[in-house]
This record gives sequence, structure tokens and C-alpha cells, in this order.
Amino acid sequence: MPTQIAIIGAGRWGSHLIRIFSQHPQANLVAIVDRHAERLATAKTRFNLSDRVLLTPDWEIARELEGIDAVVVATPASTHYELIRDALERGYHVFSEKPLTLEPGQCVELSQLAERQQLQLFVDRTYLFNPIVARGEEIVAAGELGELRYGYASRTNLGPVRYDVDALWDLAIHDICIFDRWLGEKPTRVRATGRVWLQPEGGQELSDLVWAVLTYPSGFQAHLHLCWLNPDKQRRLCVVGSKGTLIFDELNAETPLVIERGRFEARDERFVPTDLAREVIAFERAEPLQRVCDRFLNDLRTQAPTEDSSGWLGAELVQILSCLSQSLRSGGCEIEVPV
Repeated sequence: MPTQIAIIGAGRWGSHLIRIFSQHPQANLVAIVDRHAERLATAKTRFNLSDRVLLTPDWEIARELEGIDAVVVATPASTHYELIRDALERGYHVFSEKPLTLEPGQCVELSQLAERQQLQLFVDRTYLFNPIVARGEEIVAAGELGELRYGYASRTNLGPVRYDVDALWDLAIHDICIFDRWLGEKPTRVRATGRVWLQPEGGQELSDLVWAVLTYPSGFQAHLHLCWLNPDKQRRLCVVGSKGTLIFDELNAETPLVIERGRFEARDERFVPTDLAREVIAFERAEPLQRVCDRFLNDLRTQAPTEDSSGWLGAELVQILSCLSQSLRSGGCEIEVPV
């Protein structure tokens, strides 16, 4: 029997989830909640939704529908905690957009609540379901890059600008997930600096630009450049080793994953580049978000949570972001990440 799903949030990312769940053979979309009436109207027309799908601005109405199995939360991060807690308390499985909440303690509380209720709390980590990321993990694990030295990532664009979180919370989680997966470890020390231009008032001072450094137990450092106020759009992540650099360039549709090979050879007191080559890496073609939704529905059928998307992983990532925010507020002091 198809899983009965209600989706809260019909914005940019919510619309992608509406598209997939409304067409999925193992799901039945029963309600969409969004306080913007025009978004509801657009979703109904764009995805040719049945009149049986409830379109409402009020979660208090949708939550009373009989037969709901799961709730998808695709709203601003500041609203996640209350919505997810309410859904879990009512006995609904939950699929949440990142970050799970804005406080590590709240993430732990929700994960514990889901376990007590014997419900799935699934956090969307789309990049961990990307075949390119999986292929990159294989390359690093096989030692093809040699000794790993450092990494860097740029995630920039002109918007979208958030009003409840800064560029750090909006953008960094993707690159942290990828570095953690490729390295097979989690950062133990972090630091961050930033600049505010657009929203300096109101007490929050949401950073439009953030430079962050993650230090891992192995000594590897990852440097992040995050900005939503830069028309030079970049979605690029690299791991540098002694034998070459693995590059994931998301905006390069033809060759998003390559290895630039090369090393130095000492000759007559000089270092000469040698063994230069560019290798395009093949990978399976699949839509990551489709795979995420497939896995969520499969987890509900099997009642076996996916480690890649559990609430506990969500709590770990929020802990790292919280430490980065602490460093940002302190002007860039290095912060130890609690184990």
C-alpha cells in the first residue's frame, strides 16, 4: 500500500519533493501546506495534482487528516523543531530538509523521540546519494590520490538569501558531508570568519560571506568559501593528494568528476612537474533526490533506518555548524568539536 504523505513547504526545494512524491508509485500525496497561496496554486497546476490533494496554508488543518503515514518538512530551518516534534508526537514518520534544527540539543531530543515512537526521522543529505560522490569516495579509499594533503570547496552564487540563517548554515553542510564521506572521518577542530553586508541590523547579523576551516584527526584540513552575494556561481570541491587532485565540479555537466594528476620531481636543485595528466571519471547517471526519496520510502517499508540520513547524523552535522558559528562570533578562534 502506498505511503500517505503530507508535504509542508512548497518553495524552491519543496517543489522538487512535490514532483517526486506526487509521481512515485510507492507514495500517495495527500496534502501540501504552504502559507503562500500562489505556491499552492502553482504546485497544483505544474504537477497536475488531483483535487483529492488537500492544499492549505495551515498545518493545524492538514495534521488532522486520517491516514497520514509520513510528513515531509521543507520549510525554513528555524521552523523545523516545532513542526518535526509535532509530527513525531502524532505518530508520523518525518523526512526533513537540512539542517535538522538549529540547535544540537534539539536534534538529539528529536532523534530520541523518534526512537521512542519507533518512527523514522530521515534527514535529506542529497549529496550522499549522488553517484558522483560515491565514485569519489571509492577513488580516495583506493589510494589513487596518494597521501592526502588538504581540500578546498567554493559554494557561491547571487542568492538565494535566507532570513533565518546565514550563508554558513545554508551552504556549508553539503561540503562538510562530502569531505566527511571521502575522508572517512569527522572534523575535531573548526574555525570561521565572515562578513555581513545585506542584513547588519536586527541582532542576528547574518553573514553573507564565510571562510571556514575544518581540521580532521588525520591532520587534513578542508577550507570552505561560502557566499550568497557573489554572481560568480561555483559548486566545486577538491581533495589534493601527493599524486593528484580529485575535483568535483557540479556545474560542469559533461565532466563533473576528474583527477588532475601530477607530481614534482627533484632535478638539479629544482622541482619539475612530471606525470601530468587529466583523467575524466565515469559514474552512474541518476538523480540524487530521486534516490533520496526512494530510500526514505524503502526505510518506511523495512523499518530499517539509513545511517546516511538518520537524525543522529543530523545532530552531528548541526554540532559542527554550531561550533563554526561559535568561532564566527568570536572572530575566528579555533573551536573543539565535542565528541
